[in-house]
Amino acid sequence: MESTIYSLIPPIVALVMVLVTRRVLLSLGIGSVTAAIMLADFRLGETISIIWETIKGLFVVDESINSWNVNIILFLLLLGCITALISISGGSRAFGEWALKRVKTRAGAQLTAACLGIIIFIDDYFNSLAVGQISRPLTDRNGVSRAKLAYIIDSTAAPICVISPISSWGAYIIALLVPILSANALEISGFSAFVQMIPINYYVLAALLFVFVSAWRNINFGKMKVHEDRAQFDGIVASPDKQAPGELSSSLPVSEKGSIYDLIIPIVALIIGTVGAMLWTGSQATEGTVTILKMFENTDVASSLVMGGLFGFVVTVFLFLRQVYLKKALKSSLLITGLIEGIRSMVPAVFILLFAWIICDLIDALETGGYLAGIVQTINIDIAFLPVIFFILAGVMALSTGTSWGSFGILLPIAGEIAATVDTSVLLPSLAAVLAGAVFGDHCSPISDTTILSSTGAGCNHIDHVLTQLPYAITSAAIAAAGFLVLGLTGSAMIGFVSVVALCIIVLVILKKYSEREA
Repeated sequence: MESTIYSLIPPIVALVMVLVTRRVLLSLGIGSVTAAIMLADFRLGETISIIWETIKGLFVVDESINSWNVNIILFLLLLGCITALISISGGSRAFGEWALKRVKTRAGAQLTAACLGIIIFIDDYFNSLAVGQISRPLTDRNGVSRAKLAYIIDSTAAPICVISPISSWGAYIIALLVPILSANALEISGFSAFVQMIPINYYVLAALLFVFVSAWRNINFGKMKVHEDRAQFDGIVASPDKQAPGELSSSLPVSEKGSIYDLIIPIVALIIGTVGAMLWTGSQATEGTVTILKMFENTDVASSLVMGGLFGFVVTVFLFLRQVYLKKALKSSLLITGLIEGIRSMVPAVFILLFAWIICDLIDALETGGYLAGIVQTINIDIAFLPVIFFILAGVMALSTGTSWGSFGILLPIAGEIAATVDTSVLLPSLAAVLAGAVFGDHCSPISDTTILSSTGAGCNHIDHVLTQLPYAITSAAIAAAGFLVLGLTGSAMIGFVSVVALCIIVLVILKKYSEREA
């Protein structure tokens, strides 16, 4: 059943289950079992074996530790500990009080979070978690729902990383572009092609416009309106009857002598430590001339996150001990309490991530992505429709597989080969459409690790985040698809760009009027 239409069954089962039951672990588990049964040709013993090997592969590969997965989990646990100690030290409370005096509106709180999402562009994992930790006290104090914060985080993380050459995403994409361009004898560097594709990534443009305008003008629709109304009028920022990953216990003691620096210094240390580690691991893996771009291309993101996390953790512990021994504001025993609570708060996120990795590995074994990619190669289509078709296909692939990077790796070479064969003028638009579509699919997928970490960073129930973000992502995608269609028909990237901006303005004006009428 590999690389056939039947390979779509497991992701469809998981997606439908998520929407129907709202229970993410159950849904991912059933989707995983479905995939394993299909891989085993319905043999029970083989099904159990496949599931066991997949679970084992999360931690051990070729008799050595799976450093990527283990390091991501370690970073989550470290971040939970840092967050708990910052809270006990009074940093979150002090930052909330400080911000409340300066950012006095819901719009200001949301725009601050969105700006932070753009500033922290090094890596989407780090972006999702760091922006959430910084912004949560501010948005909570200003009555912004956790669902809205998760949407802001998610819609500024991947979209910014995918258009930033100095990021883990940018380096990965440029590395993929180089052989594609050289194979088609095109006199253009991977970096130059990447930069030229930035204004053609219409989904990123639409998604970012929606984030900033909806924050500024308080535009809420779909399920988001329910969460925002409850936060604004009732002061309840998170669903009271649902578990949220990354949420600390409200019973933790808080120092009265904490200052804003008890939050800012650990976060700055975390950022400096992570970026420094990324540059160091990248330089160690680079042969020949070492440049910034090559360092980001060869960096070990997961290891760098742990190194940065450890540095931030040490700084946080130092500040905590300062509260204990210098300010006499806390008991030393609260250090252990904070570590236990920090780890406990991240356990739901770790479980969701593990289940998502399992189903993604099984879907990869079914070659779902390869099947979807093969559809394009077998269809004879007008070149004017190539960009919009690649956009839609990349979206479906990322939605089904839960990985935008996997979609890049499969579809970019295919898009490059097809576009270069029929007409090189549509090469860059087709490649840009793949990048845009993959980010869109990633935003809609409940099994995407970026979506999971955005929920975690915001302290939002995962399914709440998926369902509230979906209307925004689909609306932005529809506008982007129209832009790619205009580009293909006119041959002008600028006309496509202008049409996307115009459509965004029109749709946002309509949604604003609808939002006011429903108020």
